[in-house]
Amino acid sequence: MAVGSQLVGIATGVAVKKVSDALISRLWRKTRRNEPPADPSAPGTPWGDAIAWAVASGIAVAVGRLVATRGTARAVTKVTGRVPEGMEPPTPKGVRRD
Repeated sequence: MAVGSQLVGIATGVAVKKVSDALISRLWRKTRRNEPPADPSAPGTPWGDAIAWAVASGIAVAVGRLVATRGTARAVTKVTGRVPEGMEPPTPKGVRRD
């Protein structure tokens, strides 16, 4: 993978993490009516809160990465006219790619 793509990936990952944390925290406060756990792994954090936070964080980060990756791939395809390396559509069964 090219260095430029790696840098874009890192920057996108950082941005996705920040945005997803902010959204999850806001949703947590609205639905739970208290502050989200500062450190879900701390012994004083109730198990239910720790697990709920881990699940919500995992889903948010995964969806954010998916949206960012697909958006970046679409932009690269528009600019270059080619699908980014490693993101080619699957080859139908029985068809050889040369």
